[in-house]
Amino acid sequence: MDIRPDYANLKKNGGIEKVAPDTVSVGDIIIVKPGEKIPLDGIVVEGISMLDTSALTGESVPRKAETGDAVLSGSVNQSGMLTIEVTKIFGESTVSKIIDLVENASNKKAKTENFVTTFARYYTPVVVILAVLIAVLPPLLLGGAWNSWVYRALIFLVISCPCALVLSIPMGFFAGIGRAAKKGVLVKGGNYLEAFNNLETVVFDKTGTLTKGLVKVTAVEPAVGFNRDSVLELAANAESYSNHPIALTIMKEFSNQRFGKAIERDKLSDYTEIAGHGVSVNLNGRAILAGNQKLMAKAGIGFQESCSVGTKVYVASDGVFVGCVVISDEIKPDSRNAISALKAKGVRKTVMLTGDAPNIAEAVAAELKLDEAYGGLLPHEKVAKVEMLNGKKSAKGKLAFVGDGINDAPVLAMADIGVAMGGLGSDAAIEAADVVLMTDEPSKLCDAIDIARFTKKIVWQNIVFALGVKAVFLALGAFGIATMWEAVFADVGVSLLAVLNAMRIMKK
Repeated sequence: MDIRPDYANLKKNGGIEKVAPDTVSVGDIIIVKPGEKIPLDGIVVEGISMLDTSALTGESVPRKAETGDAVLSGSVNQSGMLTIEVTKIFGESTVSKIIDLVENASNKKAKTENFVTTFARYYTPVVVILAVLIAVLPPLLLGGAWNSWVYRALIFLVISCPCALVLSIPMGFFAGIGRAAKKGVLVKGGNYLEAFNNLETVVFDKTGTLTKGLVKVTAVEPAVGFNRDSVLELAANAESYSNHPIALTIMKEFSNQRFGKAIERDKLSDYTEIAGHGVSVNLNGRAILAGNQKLMAKAGIGFQESCSVGTKVYVASDGVFVGCVVISDEIKPDSRNAISALKAKGVRKTVMLTGDAPNIAEAVAAELKLDEAYGGLLPHEKVAKVEMLNGKKSAKGKLAFVGDGINDAPVLAMADIGVAMGGLGSDAAIEAADVVLMTDEPSKLCDAIDIARFTKKIVWQNIVFALGVKAVFLALGAFGIATMWEAVFADVGVSLLAVLNAMRIMKK
């Protein structure tokens, strides 16, 4: 609901009218001001701006939108005013599809069989019928005393009361859920905790899940004859008049390196922003260029292309290539441990789905040793990939999706186990998820698996113990050996022992 637009600025009869998005038709012209959400999918017919697409793709770096570019509803306009020609009605727009996917994905969840309900359906009528037969048949057929056989039947009923069995399953899972909560893993139901026992495939989002979701300067690569500080200083001076997130990141890094020393803007002149290329500025008579490969090629400057992963800002001074500043999203240190630990615990496949560029996705996957990675995906494409991966797992195998953004909500809802990041994750993702990691550490999945396995072990210990004791005392009761005291132990005593055994999970 956070990305659902409330209105659209419709250009009509020479003026601008604020209308509901679902009343706008294909071909209509809308205006999107800085700070507003784009209400419908369309094509920019006028204006240049930076768009925050993180709600749709999860990318941390804003995208540039200019005349002729297609833009998606749900994006936030950050800087300039855009005039957009609508290409899809609201019901078919990207934001509407996300909402629809969240609503319908929960219908695809695998349902966990309720053992107690299934068992009780057969157990209860059987023991009641047996108790009646014990009370009636011997006196009628063998001539026994009615009071003796009715007493045996009552003992049989008390022993057969399935308190321990009924308690053993939910009590075990309650303890497991409580233990997981103490470790910072919030599980929304016992069936989701149980599903961790059969976890085969774990699918991760990238930004904010495996990476920190905050862009920073990750590398400064000076050309021959220059050093790191000079490259960073020239880049910061060139970008000092820009409000672009990349420019702000470079200036922040320069400020940190120089212990907070500000850029001396009085030494700068002739600042020019070259659309789609970068910026140029004059620094004490030196012509400084900072931008992408296209800027270097346009200026006829020979440069060494960087092989690093991330957004690259190439810097030149007086026509000479100085170096490159690389900006990217840092991988969480915990992510490496998480992937290796999951594989050690028997997870067959680890996959990454992201809206970020495919080359960045591949580089991150290689560093983390993921089995598969897919980049450049929109929310509905992520859903398609998860459906494809679902089809490849075994009949009992479970698939978990781990994400943190609004764009992850549909796949979180449709996965067997949807896992959201609770610290930095969006409300929509947390609401759609089955499990929430409150510390934003992917390795907490391993804690969840350990707790789930120990919980299953305790639950089955209780089931076997309860049924075993019941079977022995039912036989003793039927033959008149067990008294009401033994019956009470077989019922209440075994129940208490099952509770105490389940409490071991909290101490594990």
